Amino acid sequence: MIEYHADDYGLFPEQSRHIMDCYHKGALNGISIMPNSPYLKECMDAISNIREKLFVTVHLNFVEGRPISGNRADLLVNERGNFDCGFIKLLLVSYIPFLRKAYYRQIRREVETQLRACGEYMNGGVYRIDGHVHYHMIPVIFDALMDVVKSNKFKVSYIRFPYEEVSVYSGNILKLKGLRLVNLVKVMILNALVVRNKMKYKTFLKGLGLENKLFMGVMLSGHMFYDNVRACIKSAADILEKRGNDEMEILFHPGDVTVPADVERLTSRDDYDFLTSPNRMKEAEALKKFGSNLSR
Repeated sequence: MIEYHADDYGLFPEQSRHIMDCYHKGALNGISIMPNSPYLKECMDAISNIREKLFVTVHLNFVEGRPISGNRADLLVNERGNFDCGFIKLLLVSYIPFLRKAYYRQIRREVETQLRACGEYMNGGVYRIDGHVHYHMIPVIFDALMDVVKSNKFKVSYIRFPYEEVSVYSGNILKLKGLRLVNLVKVMILNALVVRNKMKYKTFLKGLGLENKLFMGVMLSGHMFYDNVRACIKSAADILEKRGNDEMEILFHPGDVTVPADVERLTSRDDYDFLTSPNRMKEAEALKKFGSNLSR
């Protein structure tokens, strides 16, 4: 089964409607929800009648907006109170003991607060977890997440481990548009972090009984267009067949931010460039094409 997934649901109402349009008119069957968005309740109320038909996942966020824990997360924000810790900074913090200890306390508190904020929206009371810009793979954040899950005895069915099989893309390189070196670097870093996190918590993760899904979405991030994804699906299917598995998550970002007032509310420069890109609409078009034969 393919999980056609969209991140960032609940960030803004209009942007979230763009995402759900890909459910009603396309293949979308999974969403990740923004825990710290002031619009989350409004957006979740809007899909209360179909929520149980979707894979609903907590999108742990240390990038966009403000922490739910407020001034108790002062190391994670700028002078305006918005998240302002880059991926590389937190990666380095993970390996500097005296800094890690201070950051860990605040990150752990924020992780727990964000998970609890989304608890009522988890189908069956069981958590699915991923992270905005995959920050949840950074060691200091992943370690905090594991601590929170253990200490609260949260039921968790899925954690996104964004490990990408490079062969899915290398075998189709002449067919793909938008491949970028920066995304290859991201894949290499994330793959290494996935290996680290899985090794460190091997026993605990096995005990959770997590769903095991082949992942695709970082190498072509921003360019998950129909022709690109279609070209890679066969290679991905071959890998799944060899593994005796049929579960896959394909990540899209169809929720473009177009309302001027919402654009002004974005707090991350990287998010601004990504969320306002016209490529978002192309990814939405891809989801609609993949679901062209579906009847909702």
